[in-house]
Amino acid sequence: MAITQMSRDQRQDMSAAAMRTYPNIARDWQLKEQEAALLLGVPGSTYRRWQKQPDKATLDVNQLERMSLILGIYKALQILLPRSDAADSWLRRPNRNPLFSGQAPLERLRSGLVSDLYVVRQYLDAARGGSHA
Repeated sequence: MAITQMSRDQRQDMSAAAMRTYPNIARDWQLKEQEAALLLGVPGSTYRRWQKQPDKATLDVNQLERMSLILGIYKALQILLPRSDAADSWLRRPNRNPLFSGQAPLERLRSGLVSDLYVVRQYLDAARGGSHA
């Protein structure tokens, strides 16, 4: 079922599960609260509220798409770099691939654009041999 066809209750259940998981990813990646909110596409105050009360979070279609991409990036890194310290620090390490221009992938993600989440996800999927999460 497409996100756009979900009922509000289904979206709320998915949102609550996502917001119980995402703060752990943000912690593993050592994201500042502002960075975590930016990747999710919400103001810091909204992120704080959802973090404190995940069951009250209702992400919109854009935010659920972002969450899906973030979860895919996290999963791909865990598969590609089985040592958690290597997987968790990958976003912060400079990368010579032209997609990143010698910068850390997190620099690209700091644009706040969902398209940059796609680029990073596609890069990691390609590194995994083209398989998708």
